[in-house]
Amino acid sequence: MPRLVIATHNAGKMREFEAMRRLMAEEFPFFTSYELLSLTEWGRGAPEETGDTFLANALLKARAAAALTGLPALADDSGLEVAALGGAPGVYSARYAGESANDASNNAKLRMALASQPNPDRRARFVCALALARHADDPKPLLAEGYWDGEILTEPRGAGGFGYDPLFFSTAHRRGAAELSIEEKLRVSHRTVALHALLNQLRDQPL
Repeated sequence: MPRLVIATHNAGKMREFEAMRRLMAEEFPFFTSYELLSLTEWGRGAPEETGDTFLANALLKARAAAALTGLPALADDSGLEVAALGGAPGVYSARYAGESANDASNNAKLRMALASQPNPDRRARFVCALALARHADDPKPLLAEGYWDGEILTEPRGAGGFGYDPLFFSTAHRRGAAELSIEEKLRVSHRTVALHALLNQLRDQPL
């Protein structure tokens, strides 16, 4: 069974990748044959995200994971862009409230930033960039991006998801992202769109 490292320590992201694999099994049966491993098996932290775009950070993480493990690595860099904040938090989404930020503190800062504006433009989108490196020096890594449009709620809603999901209202579902089942979320999410695009490439350029 071919092994593929998902370059994350985030259990929520790993659950989503496993769920996406099930949802895409019919269209991409080859993907079901991969053993997906997370970086927690190697016990090291992620590299510093010094890129100024989601794609740059995803590629940085994919190369670092491939170097660490000696295996092909798939990395995701994702975040939230809010119209009223000029696209912030953007690539700083995971550390919006500081280097030691967690979901609660990031969400609290986002609510405060919008509350300080009169009639803020609450349009927002989740962005996901994926990079797959067959090895650390792969000269032609596979790259893909996906988007999920919505709005920022004034109050958290729902008990599911992770990250900014409690404050994100999905225009596709007319419900909050944290109110959706993982299957509902993954039918339209930014991560699903990006993975679909990447698997289309991988089908023609296998590991």
